[in-house]
Amino acid sequence: MATELDQLLHSYTQQVDAQLELIIPQAAGPASKLYKAMRYSVFNGGKRVRPALCFAAADAIGASNSNTAKVAAAVEMIHAYSLIHDDLPAMDDDDLRRGVPTCHIKFDEATAILAGDGLQSLAFKQLTELADLPASTNLKLIAILSDLAGCNGMVSGQAVDLASTGKQLSADELDYMHNHKTGALIEASVVMGALATDQATDTQIEALKQYARAIGLAFQIQDDILDVESSTEELGKSQGSDSANDKATYTSILGIEKARSEAKRLYQTSIDTLSIFSTSADPLRALAKFIVHRSF
Repeated sequence: MATELDQLLHSYTQQVDAQLELIIPQAAGPASKLYKAMRYSVFNGGKRVRPALCFAAADAIGASNSNTAKVAAAVEMIHAYSLIHDDLPAMDDDDLRRGVPTCHIKFDEATAILAGDGLQSLAFKQLTELADLPASTNLKLIAILSDLAGCNGMVSGQAVDLASTGKQLSADELDYMHNHKTGALIEASVVMGALATDQATDTQIEALKQYARAIGLAFQIQDDILDVESSTEELGKSQGSDSANDKATYTSILGIEKARSEAKRLYQTSIDTLSIFSTSADPLRALAKFIVHRSF
């Protein structure tokens, strides 16, 4: 029997997938190879954690709506583009993603680069199609995504990751890298989901930021633990790839048990930040538990 969280994730996934189907071009015409690569990279069995966080944050405010699906789709397309580029030979040089060949292996490197570019531009186009929002709120959403997916967030984190390969990092330096590389887009997901309701207070937004920053790091720590403890088949990507690429991880710096304890501490922090919310934030609480205890 499906758990309540499974049912919730299924509902969120159905909604964002329907929106993604609307905006990503069908694989036909002169650019069919590009569109096929874009769709291959988006509709390949991802967990849709970031879209789920968008919906859950909106539900915490009490008002998920059609704009929520559009914001969730925008964030997921940014995430998919980042994975396509992250897997390229010039970056992490991975052959598997979610148990299937990575985009550049399935197609070719040039097509993969263009597929990522196309998804990024479509994400911002999606944010121009929100309805019944003040222009100031719409602009804020665009600004948040461009900021946290760009130089003040995900892109900077990836640059630091590449520059740090083969170097010994401190725990603080590793936190900095992953607050940007992983945490920034998780923060964008949560905050944008809440803002798109146009009902969130400043106090609620601040609490949600703190929640997102805690689970963002917890997400990465659990990823590092799984990279050590799980098989390639379970992970859907090459097991031990971080170690093989000589990258600093939470497990290599803290050890497995301390890394696990830190993830649990961050989980508790995330739960504490939601104390101002009622049971409407239970989906966020359930997602935090899933992130820390997931096995894939």
